[in-house]
Amino acid sequence: MREENIVCYFRKRGSMMATFLPFISTVFIGLSALFVAIGWYLVSQRKIEAHKKVMFWAAVLAVIFFVTYLSKTFFIGSTSFGGPDSVVLPYTIFLIFHITMATIAAVLGIIQLTTGYKNRLKSHRRLGPITSIIWFISATTGIAVYLLLYVIYPPGETTNLFNAILNTVITSY
Repeated sequence: MREENIVCYFRKRGSMMATFLPFISTVFIGLSALFVAIGWYLVSQRKIEAHKKVMFWAAVLAVIFFVTYLSKTFFIGSTSFGGPDSVVLPYTIFLIFHITMATIAAVLGIIQLTTGYKNRLKSHRRLGPITSIIWFISATTGIAVYLLLYVIYPPGETTNLFNAILNTVITSY
């Protein structure tokens, strides 16, 4: 009986955390994008030291986002789309686009941090604008995914990552 109470407690706590952690991670990725925009402005003004500091904090905010996102995904699960059937397919296509942009942004962000800290400025300058634009797209679409999953429509079932994605795709057909 006592073990059942513990399981129920974590299920109840998990449902609260299932909506709280995505909010927190969304705030951090939004702040990261804001810091990238400030960093872009600073480098355009030739304020290189300020640019370095701001971009460092943009990276820290992105890492906090990623840790929060992974914590929710691994310990609580992923939330499937809870909106109407007519929106499931466009949502899924949008989600795949977001995941693609986020993956590219993460890889380019790591490359940018590496080239910046190693003073490989030719490569850093060439990739900087592209990386920033993809980062903005990724952050914006990530915020939109959050709004679609938790604000505009009621959240779907929270389950492990693969079930959440597969159920969304399968139920759309």
